[in-house]
Amino acid sequence: MRRILILPATLVSTMLLTGCADMTSTQQRTMTGGMGGAAGGALIGAMAGNAGLGALVGAGAGAAGGYLYDRSKQNEQRAYQSGYQQGRQR
Repeated sequence: MRRILILPATLVSTMLLTGCADMTSTQQRTMTGGMGGAAGGALIGAMAGNAGLGALVGAGAGAAGGYLYDRSKQNEQRAYQSGYQQGRQR
């Protein structure tokens, strides 16, 4: 039964991820976090008895985590660029 579900899930995930080419890094990281969170939440929810609720909660938490990760990476990039510019001015 699990093998039957894995193939369609893999195909759907692949098709969704190929549509990310024209998205910003924030959108990509938020979506990736949401998808990962939904998958993890569905697995945990299935063990607890409600896969749908688990997927919903996991998607929200994953999207928030993806967004926060993106903000961290943007701050890191800004700090690097600032240091680089200061080094070039000397």
